[in-house]
Amino acid sequence: MPRPQILLVEEFYFAKKEWDDLACIADILVCDSPNRESFIQDCASKYNNITCIYSSWRSAEITGVIDEELISKMPRSLRFIAHNGAGYDQIDVSACSKAGIMVSHTPGAVSRATADTAIFLILGCLRNFPQGEYNLRKGSWRSETSVEIGNDPNGKTLGILGMGGIGRSLAERARIFGMNVIYHNRQKISWTNNARPLAEYVSFEKLLAKSDVLSLNLPLNSNTRHIISSLEISKMKRGGIIVNTARGGVLDTVALIEALESGHLKSIGLDVFEEEPHIPRQLVENPRVLLLPHMGTYTIEAQYDMEKLVIENLERAVEQARLITVVPEQKGQQEHIMTKRRY
Repeated sequence: MPRPQILLVEEFYFAKKEWDDLACIADILVCDSPNRESFIQDCASKYNNITCIYSSWRSAEITGVIDEELISKMPRSLRFIAHNGAGYDQIDVSACSKAGIMVSHTPGAVSRATADTAIFLILGCLRNFPQGEYNLRKGSWRSETSVEIGNDPNGKTLGILGMGGIGRSLAERARIFGMNVIYHNRQKISWTNNARPLAEYVSFEKLLAKSDVLSLNLPLNSNTRHIISSLEISKMKRGGIIVNTARGGVLDTVALIEALESGHLKSIGLDVFEEEPHIPRQLVENPRVLLLPHMGTYTIEAQYDMEKLVIENLERAVEQARLITVVPEQKGQQEHIMTKRRY
């Protein structure tokens, strides 16, 4: 009986030993298709017996979005897509489910590094550090007219929109700095393993109204695109701060710039953008904006943990026809989904 085949549409850079071990239970194919058109053609030939695909955000440079069109061209043997990343907006999960393809992602592996990044942005915006750096790079020192005096995090209210693994890690860190933490989520969290809740659950409206700092920590999908726009920003405190380490599309960039220029927002900290790597000039040139080039998980430790979890998902897929960290849209539906697509 032929061994399962795994198609690698991205390299492994950190968990190389674990990846080599995976070759003991499956045949590894390396994608050499230069673009989407070639990839589709190759799915009918050299990739026509694959069981699993390993993808990441870089894979889209070859395949484009894994949408209904692409899925319809993939071999019927494909059962699993193991994606490297907590966010998976490059994959149409609904189309995958209809085709009987299960999808995994790497939520827990990114929590610590992304939460650390959010804390960096929060502290920088509260203390007006971007203004100070902006002055220094121009050859000027701090003065009362060039750098506004900042605020301590202690006693400020942090509102977290999306209390998944990253949100929880952020809440833990924010409490160390003396911040009051509130959150809004699709469902209220049960804090059974904590002496007291990490954060207070509030309505979306109250989250906007009470937050001194609003942190976005939710996935990007059709329901969350531009979840924060002009109307939502207008409901925030004047002088508030927004930090985004989730996906650029959850935040309306035009509305954000308008609120910053009008003074309604004091400062913003961004690690993600709507049209990466393009960043609007109004953000780049504004000294009240703290910018990072999508570095939330850009650490050796986080990258290793992410790759390792992808490999564990692939191992489970090959050996047990299951995934460990199934995307939320497919949780509890594996048996139903898997009956839709057969070898």
